[in-house]
Amino acid sequence: MTTVQDDLFGSLFEHRDRRIDRLGNPLLELEAHVDWHAFRPLLDQVRVKPRQSSAGRKPWDGVLMFKALVIGSLYNLSDEHLEFQIEDRRSFQGFIGLSDAKHAPDRNSFWLFRESLKELTLTKTLFNEFNRQLDRAGLIARKGQLIDASFVKAPVQRNTPDETAHIKAGETVEDGSASQRRQKDTDARWTKKGDKSYYGYKNHVNVDNAHKWVRKYTVTDARVHDSQALNDLLDSGNTCREVWADSAYRSDTAATHLEAQGYRSRIHRKGVRGKPLTDREKQGNRTRSKTRCRVEHVFAWMAQWGGKTVRCIGLARAEVRIGFMNLVYNMRRFCSIRRLAVSR
Repeated sequence: MTTVQDDLFGSLFEHRDRRIDRLGNPLLELEAHVDWHAFRPLLDQVRVKPRQSSAGRKPWDGVLMFKALVIGSLYNLSDEHLEFQIEDRRSFQGFIGLSDAKHAPDRNSFWLFRESLKELTLTKTLFNEFNRQLDRAGLIARKGQLIDASFVKAPVQRNTPDETAHIKAGETVEDGSASQRRQKDTDARWTKKGDKSYYGYKNHVNVDNAHKWVRKYTVTDARVHDSQALNDLLDSGNTCREVWADSAYRSDTAATHLEAQGYRSRIHRKGVRGKPLTDREKQGNRTRSKTRCRVEHVFAWMAQWGGKTVRCIGLARAEVRIGFMNLVYNMRRFCSIRRLAVSR
């Protein structure tokens, strides 16, 4: 009787899994199109804790943990929710390669693995490895590069005026217990755009015009002006020398720098006091916007799927979280292009 029941329940689970796949399981596409084993040499550098003997539970596989963090970034899950969802969802278990007999890694394992990525500064290396996969697939950067930045919100800090003064001066906050000081984010900053205030960090990106991949990125606090990251984002590998950006990036210094490196500026013009834009210049900006707006699609996708927020303290940890946002976006974009190629 038990065998019959097991077969029945097994058949029901298989039917349910197939139905989920037909409804559009993004993890199924990621598993099919991303070369996960190419990341293993990098992930093998991560050793959360040196083993003194062969006794006890073995360390979690690096690729398994990497895939778990991809899920967490894709759905913007905290480590607590990620642990629960992997325990609860067969699709998550299948994606990371967790057998039915095993428990999911716990929240501390995720935190420690991410901390190791931070200490080894591996996040951008993993990001660049996937971009090499794109190049090997023939999807090289073409038709120019789009430069922009987007706010990534962090949990708002409730600091005293004295603590705020120390933080702005770049000094260590000494008030409170050691535990309280660890909860103070001294890297995130307030800034204002228009009438709206933001607290957290900025994700500065270079997106290639042909495929809308994030080719390069850098992370700063929210107060850093967009134009300050321009030089770090330029991609000499793009086959087109045109650079598109909004008027925040326009300056004589930027124009001189771009020209010296052989780039053609397509940065929006901006008016100044006493010298507003002419009708022709306004029309030129509208024409450039038809190309530049493609970078906004990237940020819109991130906001729609995972949301542009981080749950961490400090710039180094924010770099890991935001780096995964960019990496997971590229992976999903790659799957979309593959899907479109098959349907044609």
